[in-house]
Amino acid sequence: MAARSKARKRAFQILFEADQRGVDVQSVLADWMRHARTDPRQPPVNEYTLELVEGYAEHTDRIDDLIADYSVDWPLDRMPAADRSILRLGAYELIWVDDTPDAVAIDEAVQLAKEFSTDDSPAFVNGLLGRFKELKPGLRREAR
Repeated sequence: MAARSKARKRAFQILFEADQRGVDVQSVLADWMRHARTDPRQPPVNEYTLELVEGYAEHTDRIDDLIADYSVDWPLDRMPAADRSILRLGAYELIWVDDTPDAVAIDEAVQLAKEFSTDDSPAFVNGLLGRFKELKPGLRREAR
């Protein structure tokens, strides 16, 4: 597995854990980093995982608003938790990370959905992130 794919997977796990525990992602990130320093069996949190989690944390409200606005008939609280975390991560990377091609950000999110969520999730994630890709120039302007 490529380094960035592993970083995304770990970022997803951090976002998912934060969602499940009802705490902010930065607290979970700090826990993971502390654990990696004290337990040699735990790999360190790499730079890209850190960038993704901190980037999401910076834009949490905007990302959740976008997901809620564009996920027709799927309020955030009714959405599978894995989908919610995957969409949060994918939306951040798609809209705010310039050095990741849009197609890669979407494909990686779909792969996470295939691995961690329901059979319907990959199509749902692909469709919603595809919509964000179409709207990306406007979404970036609104985010500033």
